[in-house]
Formats: sequence, C-alpha cells, structure tokens
Amino acid sequence: MIPSRSVQSGDIELAVYTWGVAAAGTPTVVLVHGYPDAASVWEKTATLLAQRYHVVAYDVRGAGRSTVPDHTQAYALEHLVEDLAAVVDATSPDAPVHLLCHDWGSIQSWEAVTTERMTGRIASYTSISGPSIDHASYWIMNRLRSGSPQDMAQVARQLSHSWYIGAFQLPALGEAMWKAGLDKLWPRVLKKVEGIDAEATDTQTKDGTSGINLYRANFVKRLLRPQERRTDIPVQLIVPKRDRFMVQEIWDDLPRWVPRLWRRDIDAGHWVQISHPEPIAAMAGEFIDFVVSGNEPATLRRARLYGARKPMTGKLVVVTGAGGGIGRETLLAFAEQGAAVVAADINLEAAERSAELARLLEAEAFVRQVDVGSTEQMEAFAKWVEEELGAPDVVVNNAGIGLSGKMLDTGVDDWERLLRVNLWSVILGSKLFAQQMIAAGKAGHIVNVASAAAFTPTRALPAYATTKAAVLMLTDCLRAELADQRIRVTSVCPGLIDTGITEASQFVGVSIDEQARQRARAKKLYARRNLKPAAVAAAILDAVATGKSEVLVGSEAHATRLLSRFFPALSHRLARVDVSK
Repeated sequence: MIPSRSVQSGDIELAVYTWGVAAAGTPTVVLVHGYPDAASVWEKTATLLAQRYHVVAYDVRGAGRSTVPDHTQAYALEHLVEDLAAVVDATSPDAPVHLLCHDWGSIQSWEAVTTERMTGRIASYTSISGPSIDHASYWIMNRLRSGSPQDMAQVARQLSHSWYIGAFQLPALGEAMWKAGLDKLWPRVLKKVEGIDAEATDTQTKDGTSGINLYRANFVKRLLRPQERRTDIPVQLIVPKRDRFMVQEIWDDLPRWVPRLWRRDIDAGHWVQISHPEPIAAMAGEFIDFVVSGNEPATLRRARLYGARKPMTGKLVVVTGAGGGIGRETLLAFAEQGAAVVAADINLEAAERSAELARLLEAEAFVRQVDVGSTEQMEAFAKWVEEELGAPDVVVNNAGIGLSGKMLDTGVDDWERLLRVNLWSVILGSKLFAQQMIAAGKAGHIVNVASAAAFTPTRALPAYATTKAAVLMLTDCLRAELADQRIRVTSVCPGLIDTGITEASQFVGVSIDEQARQRARAKKLYARRNLKPAAVAAAILDAVATGKSEVLVGSEAHATRLLSRFFPALSHRLARVDVSK
C-alpha cells in the first residue's frame, strides 16, 4: 500500500493510510496492527468499513514505511501511545475516534485507554487478541495464588501458547530467524497454521526483526510490576475461538478492569481480520453505531458482560416447541447458563409462559408464535431472528406431535400433518439456521430431537417411528455436510419421557372411547416410568458443551439401540407385539 500521508511523533515518522471521506458527522475509525504485521493487514477490513466511516491505519514505529527507532526502549508502551495520539490528532482533530486493534495493536491500545494521555480522544475500543500486559500479569498471579489444578493448568496452557515471548528475550535469536528466511516463508506459515492466503510484503524482514523490540521493551517489566489499569471507555472484546496464541480464559477477569464491556466470540484463528473481514467490519460497525447513537441492538445486549461470565453468556439459542415439555426445560436450561433464548411454539400463551420463566433466571427471552409445519411461517421466523437478533449459536429443533395406530389405518391427512411437524420442520429449521450460521461465520450447533422410536420398529407407531427415523438419518447426513463449516449437529433420542405428549397424541383406526382408553394407558405408562423432560434438557446442554453427535436418554433408549444394532432379528420379532392390548 502507498501511504496517504506521514505524521511526525517525536523523531519518528509514521506512515498513515486512509480510506473513505473525513467529513463532519462521519466517525473516524483508527486501525492498529500487531506483530509481525504492517498496516496492510487491515486492507480488506478497512475497505469494508470505508463504506460508512472515515478509516485510518498506520504502520507502527519500526514496521512498514514508518521509521525504525535506534534503541530498544524507544518501543516502550508510553512511546507507542504518543504515536497513536499523534495520528489521532492529525486525522481527527475535532472529534474522538473509535479504535479497532489486533494483537500488539491491542496491547498498546490498552495502555492508551487506561491512562490519562488520550483522555477524551477515544470514543470506543474494539480489541482483538491482545490483552493489557498488566491485566495478563494479574490474571497469572491470581491463578498461581489460588493453587487450584484448574487455574494452574490455565496458566500452563497460556505459557505454552506464548513460548515465543521468552525466545524473543534472547539476544539476536529472533532477528536471526527472520533474516535466515522466515520472511520469505511467512505466507506459507500463515497458510499452514491459519489456513489463510496472505502475500509477502517487501517490509516483512523489517517488520519481523524490529518488532521483536516490542516484547523486549515491555513484557518483563510489566509482568513483574503490573499496574492497575482501568477504563470507563466502552470496550468490545472480539475473541477468535481458534486463536493459537491466547487461551480463552485469559479474558475472564476483564470485567474487573472494564465496567462497560461487551464480548463477542468468532469461529476463526488469530489473524481474523484477514480470514473474516466481513464479520469483523460488521461487529466493529455495529459497536461504533451503538456508541454514537445510544441505541443498543439485541446482538450487543446479548454480548454485554455485567459480572461473572456464564458458559452460555452472549449466545443465542432458538428452541421450537418451547411451550412445554422438553422444549420448555431445554429453554430454561440454556437460560440458566446465561444464553438469550427464543421460545417458538404454535401455542403463543405457552411460549410466553416459558419466556417468562426464562426471564426469572435473568435471561433475555423472546417469543414467536410459529406453526413449524408451515414453510412460510418458518421462513418468516428465521428471517425475523436474523434481522432482529442475529444468527443463532444453537438451534434446537424440538417441536413434534405423536400419532399411534396401524399404518393401513393412517390416512393421507394424518401422514401429511405428521410429516410436516415432525420432519419438515426439522428440515427447515436445520437448513434456514445453518445458512445463517455460515453467513455469520459462526461455529454453531444444531440439535434435532428424534426419539428412541427411530430405531425401535413397532406395529403400534409406524408413522411416528418413520418420521423420527428420518430425523435421525437427516441429522447424520447433515453432520457430515456441515463439518467443513465447523457447525456441529446432534441427534437426541429420548425414551419414554413424561412430557404430556400422549394427551395430545392421536390414535387412528379406533373409536373415540378406545382412543381415550389407549391414551389413558399410555399416560399411566409414561408416569410410571417417571423420566422427566429435565433429563433430556440436561443431555442436550451437555451435548452442546461436549460436541456429542448422538445422545440417548433413558435406559430403554440405550437398550433398544443396542438391540437394533446387534440383534436386529430379535428387534424385528418384538415389533410384532401389539402393545395396545
């Protein structure tokens, strides 16, 4: 890239690049790069942001087209803050700017937002993959003091990810690596490690060798003698879930230092601005717009951290058939874990009650009345979720109805209704929301509730078992299809769960009186089994946490699964038993 201008910071000349138009009322966004990069690492993201903002990036001292200092201590954080202040004053003299920073750009910008030098000059700060060294030091010390195996393991994992910091303290070693050919290999390293395509720059050797002084001038001193660094500036933390250099837990203590904090995870590696420029630009823009206007969208409300972070904090979970039974218990289980939840059900009153219970758990809850068997309603529902709340992180396709009776007694209308609710709704829910997850770059999770009937042939439930077997196979196929997109897909096969489904089930081919008798008999059987919907909800929550592909709930589900696999002939003979008598 060719610099738009240069800015003087003491005896350092900084190369500055601009996109978009600087105009009154147009926010200025300043991008600060990390190591071993130059401002060109932001080019894709900057181009997208420039459609709405005045965008500025610069080569930090020692990188790109900027001047190389002549001694190590010239890379100390206070000098880096002076550089940032000089760029901000030159490019946005009359209004505070919004920072978007990565890696070392984030590390130095934490210094800017937590000290007095740039008071009033920064409106918001979006940080990616770069903690304050002081915050990191406190995080390490607190865990070492606790002495718990879990905390000690977290520190050990972070130190193993940060091995290069120690190596950079050794004289000449890092420089020798770059000069020996790492500069030419760097694009191949990024391809191998991150899976991204990046072109070699003509300043890569300079960027790599000079930037080592960032580590030498700051890390040892700050880690051993940290300062309490706090800020009231609104901060958005974007956490790449596949970052090879940062453990996820290092951010857990951040609310202690930043009361106005939003956290958003993205399924990406360290250099996320190269691999996922669209979602990064979208998240940065959404945060800037919120800070400017004061109107907080649902996606940011969900990301706001008010204290200790729960396992599902910031996540959006959609549950169909959430008006009762398994659906309601699943909704509440996710709500208790900190997720925002959407209760979808054909029974609006029941869905509203589920949402009300979720709000009692201090969760954000939304309600939509949806006939899941209707293509039009499901498409409208998915569109509403995407536009109002953003792509979900978890979708539980749970809605279903029961139908019992012989296949030859089951009418076409019965088949159509059952297929639409039990199978077509799962097809639609999986497809529509998977498309949203892919577009948003989310490593989401789709959970399809089938049944143990899926692998338990019986003359009593031919239609119902057929729909559930189809859901099971659909889930297996979809899991393979979405694996490359890092979207997990789980099938859940409950046994005899006391949900009240028998009370709403239809029994075909029998009189009204006989239907009432069979319904009462089934209800009694399910009540005697006494396996509650909460057990299924707990299994679903565990499957999402651990990534299980198939979940069986209840001893009868495990038994019939084993029977179908290892003793199919016996399973076929048992299918002949008329359980209605």
